[in-house]
Amino acid sequence: MANQNQHNDWRSKLHEIIYEADTPAGKLFDVVLLIAILASIILVMLESIKSFDDKYHTFLDISEWVITILFSIEYIARIISVKKPLKYMLSFYGVIDLLSTIPKYISLFLAGTHALVALRALRLLRIFRILKLARYLGASNQLANAIKASRAKIAVFLFAVIIASVIFGTIMYLVEGEEHGFTNIPKSVYWCIVTLTTVGFGDIAPETPIGQFIATIIMILGYGIIAVPTGIVSAEYTKASEDDSNKISDEEREQLETVQLNTQCCVNCLTETHRDGAEYCFKCGCKLHHD
Repeated sequence: MANQNQHNDWRSKLHEIIYEADTPAGKLFDVVLLIAILASIILVMLESIKSFDDKYHTFLDISEWVITILFSIEYIARIISVKKPLKYMLSFYGVIDLLSTIPKYISLFLAGTHALVALRALRLLRIFRILKLARYLGASNQLANAIKASRAKIAVFLFAVIIASVIFGTIMYLVEGEEHGFTNIPKSVYWCIVTLTTVGFGDIAPETPIGQFIATIIMILGYGIIAVPTGIVSAEYTKASEDDSNKISDEEREQLETVQLNTQCCVNCLTETHRDGAEYCFKCGCKLHHD
């Protein structure tokens, strides 16, 4: 019984260090982790520079292996410190942690795959926990909901743009012809899309007066088209914000603004963003603080 309690206490302390950023040890762990991630990304960038890699290849390779081994140890520690390892492994951060660790090992068998360690940049999302930015994720959820609510209107708009591109592209093919670079209708449609989006690569350009006049119209339309999706999403976002404001009273809004969240992570379901002082997980009811 005593050994079991010691084992649970060891796992609890490890969980507190790895998954929580409110304690000094947890903050230190996350800061060191972010520094290691940044260092790894910089090493991959430097390795892609041939002159630098030729001169410091051994150093870069050893450094990447050191960081990879550290990440491997961290990944294993995350698994053994939770009650439901599979839940962590299949979670968003669990998949990212795995993908950021295995490329270096795969490079032993498949050349060139070591560059995939740049996926470690996704691990920088953990900065939300360290800086306690999770409370602001509600605004991002509102934006996501606004885009979702606008998807039908945006789809109709994009369909109209595609039709316009096909029509104008076909016209430009007939007006300009092969001698001016418009060798076929698909290539002419490509030019129209590039022009309509105001990108303007300049690899193909109309040379006849009529073609240049049509191109001018397309360019002007492009400026108007850019504003349409933004306006649609903005309108939905404003509507969603007003609806949310109407659902809560001034007193409730003031309470929500003063709520302080911490990085306490439930050892059972891995849920975060609990209120300061909370003793139990709001999702599964598991006790947060270990005696």
